[in-house]
Amino acid sequence: MALPKRKTSKSNRDSRRTHWKLKLPEVSPCPRCRQPRLAHHVCRHCGYYNDRRVIEVKTEEKE
Repeated sequence: MALPKRKTSKSNRDSRRTHWKLKLPEVSPCPRCRQPRLAHHVCRHCGYYNDRRVIEVKTEEKE
C-alpha cells in the first residue's frame, strides 16, 4: 500500500479544500412586489411568476 513520503502541510491541505464551502442561494427582487425571492421560483408574497398568477396567497388579517 502506498504511503506519503512527507507530511502534507496545513497550507496544501487547506488549499485543496477551498472549494468545499457552501454557497448562499441567489436572491433577487420580485419585479412585481420588490420582495426578495429565489430565481426561477414563484414569489411567496404576491404569487406571481413571469407576470402570471400561479398561486393564491393568503393574507394575514390582524385583529
